[in-house]
Amino acid sequence: MPTTSDVSAKLIFPTKEIVEEYYLPIIYTACRTCYSEQLPDRIWDKAVSRTVADEKQQALVRKVMESGHGSTIEHVNFTFAISGVTRTLSHQLVRHRAGTAFDQQSQRYVSFKDRDNYTIPDSIAKGDLPDDLAGQFRSAVDSNLELYGQLLQAEVPAEDARFIFPNAMQTNLIMTVNLRQLIHMSGLRLCTMAQWEIRQLFKQIRHEIFRVSPFFGSFLAPKCVPLGYCDEMGNRDEHCRIRPHRDTVMAVWEAYRSGELAETDGPVVPETSPFRPRLRRVPVDGGEGETMPITVGAPDASVGQAGGSDRV
Repeated sequence: MPTTSDVSAKLIFPTKEIVEEYYLPIIYTACRTCYSEQLPDRIWDKAVSRTVADEKQQALVRKVMESGHGSTIEHVNFTFAISGVTRTLSHQLVRHRAGTAFDQQSQRYVSFKDRDNYTIPDSIAKGDLPDDLAGQFRSAVDSNLELYGQLLQAEVPAEDARFIFPNAMQTNLIMTVNLRQLIHMSGLRLCTMAQWEIRQLFKQIRHEIFRVSPFFGSFLAPKCVPLGYCDEMGNRDEHCRIRPHRDTVMAVWEAYRSGELAETDGPVVPETSPFRPRLRRVPVDGGEGETMPITVGAPDASVGQAGGSDRV
């Protein structure tokens, strides 16, 4: 019987060895090029030879990413083989356009012989529903697929017979995405407010990235984690407690500004808190005895936004 566990995402490129050897140096080179007088090929040679240690490369990359300079992480891509997902999911997935490429199994050129390649949500398959609604759901989908087969036998083109397919039909895709867009997508799709199936997919994608690079995988998180607050309208009651809602944050901020929130032994709202954002220039170790000024603490800094501004 088709189940929700059919969802699968496998990283098919790059390999762990390629990521470990080249991906960090590529991003490091992009970061250093923006803030250094050195030639890019010289920076690259030092990075890929590990003359500059991985720890120093990671430190610079993290600082630059936190500053909102997201173009530096567009230079590396990941390709996933995605299978067992429904058309409900794929319609959401392909809405991500910038920095992504998709190729999807065609319902026009593929005549489906299997009649069980669909998904039944757990809320239906395992739910305590009255009047055998789960059975009616399964019967309705099976009837549609049976009719599909009869239409093909009657020499109706597959491109027309597919009109009977429900959104429950499973499909396969190849997706290639750069790191900046992958962070943005993960920020939206790992959120507890996301639809369960696409959230399940991005949990697997995150696992695959962690498998080849815990450093890059650490940036794949619900968007509230780097923001410091939740901006989902559906979570204004804060039933998801990962981060406070924006309304709560602003209420605290307004109370602080009006003097209703008193300070005692030090600031109630730390300078590092998103409650009290402000720009500041800090020196960042470039890895070769050089320091570069990076702007951090900007209210709009977000590497997760594919259209966010770059600072060069």
